[in-house]
Formats: sequence, C-alpha cells, structure tokens
Amino acid sequence: MIRYLLGRIPSILLVIFLASIVAFILPRLAPGDPAVVMAGPDPTPEQVEAVREAAGFNRPLIEQYLSWVLGLFRGDLGVSFILNRPIGELILSRVESTLQLAGLAAVFMILLGFALGILGGSRLRRGSRLALDMFNTAMLATPPFLVALVLILVFGIWLRILPVSGEVGLSENFGLGLQYLLLPAAALALTQAAVVGRLLQTSMLTTRGEEFIDLAVAKGASPARVTFRHVLPASLDAAIVSIGLRIGELLSGAIIIEAIFARNGLGQLAVQAVNNRDYFLIQTLVIGAVVIAVLSQLISEVVMASLDPRIRLES
Repeated sequence: MIRYLLGRIPSILLVIFLASIVAFILPRLAPGDPAVVMAGPDPTPEQVEAVREAAGFNRPLIEQYLSWVLGLFRGDLGVSFILNRPIGELILSRVESTLQLAGLAAVFMILLGFALGILGGSRLRRGSRLALDMFNTAMLATPPFLVALVLILVFGIWLRILPVSGEVGLSENFGLGLQYLLLPAAALALTQAAVVGRLLQTSMLTTRGEEFIDLAVAKGASPARVTFRHVLPASLDAAIVSIGLRIGELLSGAIIIEAIFARNGLGQLAVQAVNNRDYFLIQTLVIGAVVIAVLSQLISEVVMASLDPRIRLES
C-alpha cells in the first residue's frame, strides 16, 4: 500500500502542475484588461497603471506564475483585489456551505447509485427491468439544473414541504439546515447516482455469467447470498472508480445548483470571481478543485483494492 501511494506521487504532482498552468493561463486569455475592472468606475490612466503595478500584471507571465505558486507553498493564497479581502478568508467563509451540499449529495449518490445498481444487477422480471432502465436513462439524460427545477416545482410549490431558497448552516440549526439542504443535494446527486447505478448494474450482470457464480448456484446458495456474497463484491471496481470521479462532478455542479437555490457557497464565489475578472481568486478555486478531485480518485483506488483481493496495488 505504501509503495503504491509513493508511486502515485509523481503522477499526482504532474496533474496538479499542469492544472496550475491551466488555472493561471485561462483567465488571462479572456479579452479586456482586469486592471480597468479593478480600478473601479471611470478610472484615469494613472489609476489603471497603479492597479496594474500593485497586482503585478506588468511583470512577465512566468514571474507572475512563479510568484503565485511559491505563495501557495507558503500558505499565502493572495488577496482578492475586487473584494479587497484575503482569499483564504473568503474561502473559509464559504467552504462550509459547499462542503455540506457536496457531502450530502455524495451520500445520496452512493446510496441511490448502489440501490439502482444492485436492483438492476439482480434477476428481475421483464416489466420491472424495463421500468428500472427507463428511470436510469431518464436520470442520465436530465441535467442537474432541470432536476433542480422539477424538485422545486414538486416539493417547494405544489407540496410546499421543503424550502427552495436560502440556507441555514447545520452547525447553527441541524434540523432546519437539513431541510434547506435536501432539495439541492438531491438535484446534484440524482444524475450522478444514475451513472454509478448503470456501471454497477452492467458489471453485476457481466459477473453473473462467470463460472464461480454458476458454482455457487449449483451448491444451493440463495439468490440473496449469491448477489451480496459473490456477485456484488466482484462487481464494485467500476462503481468505486466512478464514485471517485463523480466527486469532482459534484463540486463543479455545485456552481449551478447554488445559484438556483441561492446558496452562498464556493460556487457563487467562483461565479463572482469570473464576472469580476478576479484572477487570483479564480486560480485558487480551480487548483483547489483539482486537488480535491485527484485525492478523491486516489482514495477510490485504495478502497477498490481493499475490497477486491484480485487487485494488487503494488503491481
């Protein structure tokens, strides 16, 4: 295990390095001068030049990049010139909301995805399988924002049992905060759960054709024992890897979901940063999302190896 983790360090560092270059270059490819935006309404040329010099935009790009990266290593995330606050402070003030949303969405995704996958990978009647496949296909084809609008219409307007806008922190009032979280977390998770469920279902149906499954059935094992003791453990690989990848999707999807449900999280902060051309804030949010996605994928690989003895991480 330790050898495997050490062996993955070079590839992880390479991905983060390439992501840092992309995060640094992309905002600078947008047309316009960010110094003009930072200088405020109707700035004079002198004010624009002063802002450009203070932000370091007049320095060579390689020097700007190295200065930013070295600051990250020192724990200095920089200052948002638009909001005039340290970036670390801005992220800390919003991260709780996004973590609560992504965390509950991940729980929904795993539970519903495994339920759909196990049900689909079991022996079903033709009508039941058709209904399950139709539901899975509908979820796969429906974007999260449309799911969010349907949930708002049903649970917020017709039934009026859940709030559809705003937020309350779980640390402030757990019960009320959970009510505000249910709809956005469900909207964020349903499509991803369908992906996990479809992969698990396909893997389980393939595994059912293996000889060791026929042997278990021949020995008189019950259908439930065959499914949960033999088929499911041998079919988890694709689903676990997919869950690791979907975590990154949850974070990116949170941008739209937070806007729809008026949540004040990192997604809204990212939108504000892009609209205001706040380079330093955009760069930090992008590299942070990449690091989380890489670590999620690494954890999923370790979990997959621990559950499946056929996989040897050291190899």
